[in-house]
Amino acid sequence: MKKTATVAVILAVSWLALGERLTGAAVNARVERDILEQVLVKVNGEIITKTDLEQRQIGALRQRDPNFRPDNDTALQQALAEVTPQVIVDAVDELLVVQRGKELGFSMSAEQFTSILENIKKENKIETDEALQAALKQEGMSMADLRKQLERTSIVQRVQQQEVMAKLQVTEIEMRSYYDAHLDEFGTVPQVTLREITVNVPTTAQGINVATDDAARAKADEVRAKIVAGEPFPRLAAEYSDSGSKANGGLVGPLAKSDLSEDLQQAIAGLTAGGVTPVLRTTRGYQIIRIENLQDTTTKPFDDAKTEIADKLANTKRKAEFDRFLDKLRADAIIDWKNADLKKAYDLGLKTFRGTFTQ
Repeated sequence: MKKTATVAVILAVSWLALGERLTGAAVNARVERDILEQVLVKVNGEIITKTDLEQRQIGALRQRDPNFRPDNDTALQQALAEVTPQVIVDAVDELLVVQRGKELGFSMSAEQFTSILENIKKENKIETDEALQAALKQEGMSMADLRKQLERTSIVQRVQQQEVMAKLQVTEIEMRSYYDAHLDEFGTVPQVTLREITVNVPTTAQGINVATDDAARAKADEVRAKIVAGEPFPRLAAEYSDSGSKANGGLVGPLAKSDLSEDLQQAIAGLTAGGVTPVLRTTRGYQIIRIENLQDTTTKPFDDAKTEIADKLANTKRKAEFDRFLDKLRADAIIDWKNADLKKAYDLGLKTFRGTFTQ
């Protein structure tokens, strides 16, 4: 269950019109044709109602496209048909997980609920309980509805932690195998830090004046001679450079070598730290580059990468383990469908999505 779901429900006031459309005449007409009973399905004796389904459909449409505004009933029905298979699988799966959580004794205390409410108000700049209740009312929710939703989210997370995450193990052999097979993930790109002095050549509508260009080249040659003679590059940059980097002594970087132009890469090829290029012609004028630091490609040692690898492997295992956990809950459940079309949507959702509400 996405942690931001409740906040999205509270703040999505602009969707109220669509919510009214979905639960208004258009949907009512469809309900009269297709869904004849208020109770759509019973899961181990607990029900999912027409209202439950409609609320989830609205949420799914919001998430898929916040700007979705159906022009007619046909477009609305098509959109609902597209989201309903995943919506109903998620609804059943969530109910099964919550039921398992209650078997384990999980619940939400009044203190926990109050703490979460305070966080919601703070994050969304809602000053009072009355303002929160007003926002909920605009979305057709009550404080009791919010508490129920938050408690479901809390229980699902606790079940995941106890029934799935606590049972996952990542071995040293698995981490080493992943490391050896994905060394490129733990490598650093070659980087360079440099200093620059740029002497611009002024241009006019007629182009570049030869005398002006010659003067700029002579100035650049003079500056390079000073560098070779041992004068401080940062001071010379501050005094002579026309580049904005002059304020920082001409310092630029670190930069990935691949981000440099091909001409500049060729110009610094073979240079080590402290090396200075010849005067280079650029589109702006003339430039002198000094290498401050070079960092070749390095690979993070296995011991330094273990935590990152363990997290990646655990996340991969978590999904597979949770899928198995859900499969068992489904197999053990008594699911009594009251609508054949919704059962078909559920079967399609299982085949296509396998449920996504906790992923």
